Amino acid sequence: MFVLELTYTAPVERADALLDAHIEWLDAQYATGVFIASGRKNPRDGGIILAAGADRATIEKIVAADPFTVEGVCAYRITEFYATKTADALAPCREQLPS
Repeated sequence: MFVLELTYTAPVERADALLDAHIEWLDAQYATGVFIASGRKNPRDGGIILAAGADRATIEKIVAADPFTVEGVCAYRITEFYATKTADALAPCREQLPS
């Protein structure tokens, strides 16, 4: 599983101008089943996305296609972790530690 942390590198007004395209990009990733949760950070200096069911190379390609990335208004920090324990609703996302 991955935690994708977006941090704005441009004024929030530039991100707002790209928001519709960013939401379309998010929706496409939800439709593929890769994104499982997302939202703005508080204070609003970026956002967080939880992603599952993909490898790091795929996640990096997905992030590179975000209109926020393409237009240079944010930087991503990608953190991979093993979701060995989850709420019941996220049971399909549970992982085993590698041996």
